[in-house]
Amino acid sequence: MIVCCGEALIDMIPAKCGELQEDGFIPRAGGSVFNTAIALGRLGSGPKFLSCLSRDMFGDLLEQTLVNSRVGNDLCLRADRPSTMAYVKLTNGNATYVFYDENSAGRMIKPTDIPAIPDEVSTLFFGGISLAVEPCADTYADLAIREGTERVVMVDPNIRPGFIADETRFRERLRQMFQITDIVKVSDEDLEWLVPGDMTDQERAEKIIQQGPQLVLVTAGGDGVTCFAADGRSIKKEITPVEVVDTVGAGDTFNAGFLHSLHANGLLVKGRIGQLTDDQILKALGLGTQAAGVVVARSGANPPWADELDVL
Repeated sequence: MIVCCGEALIDMIPAKCGELQEDGFIPRAGGSVFNTAIALGRLGSGPKFLSCLSRDMFGDLLEQTLVNSRVGNDLCLRADRPSTMAYVKLTNGNATYVFYDENSAGRMIKPTDIPAIPDEVSTLFFGGISLAVEPCADTYADLAIREGTERVVMVDPNIRPGFIADETRFRERLRQMFQITDIVKVSDEDLEWLVPGDMTDQERAEKIIQQGPQLVLVTAGGDGVTCFAADGRSIKKEITPVEVVDTVGAGDTFNAGFLHSLHANGLLVKGRIGQLTDDQILKALGLGTQAAGVVVARSGANPPWADELDVL
């Protein structure tokens, strides 16, 4: 079983509203880690989601979306705090965000709030803004470090520099998490931010691998995705071009496709991620890129169901 640990929020997607077609926003359930959980549920992984949801109307929307997408919500807490809001700006289909997160239900989760992780959980996924803001960032880091010695850990830091108040503290948190992390997924822009300097992507990935991970997955938009392995292998998956509506949730859905492929084939085993064959990695990259291709072809984070894909 896979548990996705991190933020759930409301994406306010720009749209034309009302009879006059005025500029407005439509609320959609979202959040980096939440989107990955939703995508895993729709692919049939039977995941759980661990976070704290508000008791407000938006928290109800988030919870119902989990249920509708076959994601277990029994590890979710509820609190009398507001939901996190993310207002989205689209420029040629590419999304940028303005977050409203102060004192939110998800942000204020503490280590003592975290429920026990069931024995049948093989894998924990972390990422997004929940690794950048406190106290939740420290809560999730503590959980990863505590559980990561026995369970597979995947991290997608999904860097948003404008949301990182203390860069030194953020980098140190990731460094500690990477020591027990098996798989790191980053965009090429994330990778350059994490490992600055005049280097190739492979050289940057090797710097991250030296901290602990067995695989570093680097997505590059239309240029596909490359997996860099700790044993020096480099495995690239090209993608089929699609007409992009927007990129909201694309990377999150890729994460789910990659994890689901490994999960469905019994490959999410601690200590064995570095032993995956090229074919096993390529199959996982293929499902990730195909699932992400569906998302970018429609508005908002709307991951595909299993019957919409042909590489399961």
